[in-house]
This record gives sequence, structure tokens and C-alpha cells, in this order.
Amino acid sequence: MSIPILLVDDEAIDLEWLRRRVAGSGLGLEVAGTASSGFAALDIMRKQRVDIILSDIRMPIMTGTEFARKAREINPAVKIVFISGHEDFSYAKEAIEVHAHKYLLKPVADDDLYLTLKELCDVISIERQQKLATTEALTLASAELVVRWAESGEELPADSPVVAMLEQLVRNGAAASVIELDDLEWKLKGLSDEKRGDVLRDAFHDIHHFIQSLSAGKLFYLKDNRLLLLSAAAQREKLLENILEQIRTKTAFTATIGAGNPVNRIADLRKSYWEAKAALQAKWILGKNRLIPYTPHQTGGLRSADNLEELLDKLLEEIMAYDLVAIDDSLLRLFNEPVPCSGKQEVYDLIIRITSGLHARLQKQNENLYEVLKWESQQPEMLFHFETVHDIMSWIRRRFFELSELLYMKRQRQKRKLIQELMEYVEQNLDKKITLKEAASHFGFTPNYLGFVFKEDTGEAFSDYLTRVKLERVCELLKDPTLKIYEIADRMGYINIIYFNRQFKQAMGLTPGEYRKKHKI
Repeated sequence: MSIPILLVDDEAIDLEWLRRRVAGSGLGLEVAGTASSGFAALDIMRKQRVDIILSDIRMPIMTGTEFARKAREINPAVKIVFISGHEDFSYAKEAIEVHAHKYLLKPVADDDLYLTLKELCDVISIERQQKLATTEALTLASAELVVRWAESGEELPADSPVVAMLEQLVRNGAAASVIELDDLEWKLKGLSDEKRGDVLRDAFHDIHHFIQSLSAGKLFYLKDNRLLLLSAAAQREKLLENILEQIRTKTAFTATIGAGNPVNRIADLRKSYWEAKAALQAKWILGKNRLIPYTPHQTGGLRSADNLEELLDKLLEEIMAYDLVAIDDSLLRLFNEPVPCSGKQEVYDLIIRITSGLHARLQKQNENLYEVLKWESQQPEMLFHFETVHDIMSWIRRRFFELSELLYMKRQRQKRKLIQELMEYVEQNLDKKITLKEAASHFGFTPNYLGFVFKEDTGEAFSDYLTRVKLERVCELLKDPTLKIYEIADRMGYINIIYFNRQFKQAMGLTPGEYRKKHKI
């Protein structure tokens, strides 16, 4: 684990020299930041943990020793090394007063700096091991006691070190927060149990380290891959937002945090924990990757059967019409009227009612919703992996858009097949008197429907199409000089030769006789 170090010097050249020496030391040091003044250095310390400070002792406005005193207020355990170009005893005395670990004179030899840093790294490593041993003892014994106390209400032994820890925590106000990593089912899908465990341990370790580095409170592991954080009430919202940001940037996950209300008694801390859990349940409605403070919220109610039936009828019309905007509007009404769905089971029940209702309606049109969407069961397993209403709405919206598109394409194919068969029928019966009514009767449709479908698909009215193909056949027959014009008219189903001539001239700009002359037939 790296050791964060802060470099402070008002001379840019000296600061860069320190940075390069630290970076090339090979001691596992991580430069947390560089600052040219004590004020800038304190800002860095307020944002992240610093274990070692290398600082010039003589700086303008805020001296190195003044900075050191303020730095210890932020982190009492920080190790400080002063670097100075002055052998003045007063500076050395000031360094002793602020408990500086070392006082180095410029120019600092590389070996002296390395040995000083190595000595500090060794000290910090030992301290961490000791602290870790203490923390592990709490984790293995007391932490389990804390979780049982929070979950079941089991009383804590009066002499338990946990009581002393909690009393110290609530003295100035404390609160419980529950941290849950988002989308674990999706992000760990396909991994072996061992690999899943490794990924989660790494993520929890990073979260634990960050909270520990800020001295942000006590962290406990809960079942279902959740974490319980007991922290001071002061600036808690800022702290929790900071934790969320660190999880986003330092791990492969995002997280949602439910926050209970601040309390001043141990007995009320359990209530704060249950509030945090209740707040986290609102993730289903409010969304993930965010902080959710506890507030009592209104629960939803199931939709009335009559209202649902009306909405389903409308939704089916929109699906069949391939109206994606209207489908989206209907889904929003289904999930949010008269009040939003507030529980997972309510949403699951609603989706099953919606899909079952649509399936029953589609069956009347000889369609099967589950076959069209290729659902293996009437309750797709993936439905139960979603964590928010937004997730499940997005999923069901995509499925219904897909259903609408598939049905539309299927209808288009059916229409195309019908039009092709109708054209073949016309070609085969051109020598007969064909009407739209006769063609519709032949195919089992109403004339209005068949005429509408034909015009929609071809862009041409059926009567215009019929006239056009008949006259095209007439032109072919006119090329046969053995056929008389009246014979051609009779063969093509024209009873009135005058009407035949007029229709031919309107379409071709010539009478049949003129057509033959033009083509020298």
C-alpha cells in the first residue's frame, strides 16, 4: 500500500527537485500533492490523507512551523520533515516544538533524504500493521456484535468496547449510512464465484481504505454485499458525496448510499440504521449512483382493473400502429398513475399483468407475444435483476418498441405477399372484366381494405394500376398485325369499342390506329 507524501516549498526549483527524488526513491511513496505555500498545502490535506510532509521551514506569510501546527490539527499522526537553508538554532528549536521528525539542511544530499524517507516509511508501516491488527480484532469480534445489534436489536454488553466506541461516536452527533454497489448482477455476470469474490473484495478494500484515510467513521460489512458506515453528523453529506465520487473514480462500480438521520444516543443509532436501509429502498424509485437521505415517502397503490384495461387497449393500438412516441407515453401512464409504483413486487406484478393482457389481446389477432419476442417464459428471469424503476422501464420500453417493430415488419411482409398475389391474379385475368370488388372477394377482404393496402404499398390506386397493365397488354397485342383492333378490345374485356379508343388515347396520347401507324405495324 502506498504512503501519501506532501511536498511544500515556495521555491519552484526546490519543489521539483523534491518531487523527482521522492518519485524515484522506490519506497512506495505517492506524491499526494505539491504546494508553494502553507495555505495551498492545508487545502490538499483537507481533501485527502497525507502521512508524510516534506516542507521548507522558511516561507512567506505562513512559516513552515505555523503550517505544521495547523497540519497536525487536520492529521495529528502526520510525520513532518523540515528542510531549511539556515543553520539558525531558532529554526531548529521551532522544529522540535512542533515535533518534527527530522530537520535537514540545504543542499540535501540524496542519501540523507533517502534514509530519512526510508526511516519514516518503516515507522508508518509498523504503525499501520499495529492499527490493522487492532482493526481486525474489532472486525472479527466487535464488528459482528455491532451488526447483530443494528439488525436484531440485541442489547450490547455494558463492558463491551463497542459501547465505548459508539458513545464516543454519538457524543457530538452521529448517523448511520448504508452503502450498496450498483448493478452487481450485471457487472459480475459470467464470473466464477472465486473471481466474483476477488472483485468485490478489491472494491470493498478500496472503499474501506478511503474512509479510513479520512477518519470518516467506522465501517462494517453487512450481508447482501452492503456496507454500514457509522460516522459523525458534521459535514456528513459532503463526506458521503466524496465517498460516492471516490467509488466512481477508483473502482469499477458506482454506488448508492442511503443515509439515516443524525442522532445523539446509542439507542437511536439503530433507528438511524433502519432509516438508512429504508432510504436505500427508495433507490428503486429515485435511481442509483447517488446519495438518498431518509424521508418518509408515500407508497404506491395498485392500478384499478378498469383503468388498466383501458390503458392496455390503448397501448395495443399504439403497438399495432408502430407509434413509438405514443407507446412511451402509455408506459409512463401505466407506471405513474394514479401514483408511482413504489415497490419491486408491485412493479413485477404490474409488468406481468401488462404482458399477460397484451398477450391475450394479440392472440385474438393470431399473434403470440412470447413467440414474437422470443421469451423463454412468461416471466423473463432478467426482469428480477433490475435495481430501479428507471432500469426496468428502459427494458420494457425496448421490448415493446421491438414488439411493435416486429409486428409492423410482419404485417409489411404479409401485405407485400398479398399485393404480389393480387398482381399475379390481375395478370392472369386481364382478358376478363376485373373489378376491385371481385378481386377483394377472391382474396377474402373488403374492397375498401384491399384498395387501401394496395395504394399504401404501391402508391397507385388499384383502378389506375388495372388500366395501366391492361393498356400495356393492348400495346403488345397491337404489335401483332394479324389482330384487328376490335378483336383486341374484345379480348381485353372491352365491350364498347368507342370507350376502348377513348381510354387508350387518354393514356397513350394516340388512338390504337394512330399507335400502329406510328410504329409502322
